[in-house]
Amino acid sequence: MKAAGRLLALPLLAGLLAGCGIRATEVPTDFGPAPSRAHCSLTGADITTQSSRGMPVQVFLLCGSSLVPVDRAVRVPEGAADSERRVPVAQGLLDELAKAPSAREKEAGYSTDVRGGITVSGPGPRDPEDTLRLTTAPETLTSYALAQIVCTFSDSAAAEGDGSVILGGPSAEEPRRYECTDEVRSRPGSVEPPSTEVTGG
Repeated sequence: MKAAGRLLALPLLAGLLAGCGIRATEVPTDFGPAPSRAHCSLTGADITTQSSRGMPVQVFLLCGSSLVPVDRAVRVPEGAADSERRVPVAQGLLDELAKAPSAREKEAGYSTDVRGGITVSGPGPRDPEDTLRLTTAPETLTSYALAQIVCTFSDSAAAEGDGSVILGGPSAEEPRRYECTDEVRSRPGSVEPPSTEVTGG
């Protein structure tokens, strides 16, 4: 009887061990999302800090495969008319786009493709009065950087009333009117801002 009992116990023990083995293999599949996964959201703590440094604005940074607005601030001349503020605001926005994202922004998955050193000036003699000329020709920018600049400008005091923005490069070539569309914001790497030629001021 004792030998028979031992023989019966062996299958039970084998079953328990096998069961433990099965449960152990399931544990690694129950992990949460990878730590590097971008969630593209920021707390409101930075907004107050930024707005205390100048005029509150929004710039479009890259997060995942989309453009996402982020609160920043730029310095503008006090008491200046709107026409006099356009270039300083545009330069401030460019500078903010070129800055490396903060530690909190990086943690949230934000990045920028706009490089430093780009400056902006007002219209040339034959340009429309709302033209902004960059020291880097718009057509030479990456699709991501162009989308960031166009969408940031078009949503600011640097834009025309209809939300479009007229951009040109340092040469005498005619500037173009750019628009920021939903498709550009959602797919800046594959959809460039639509543009049309403009002439004469």
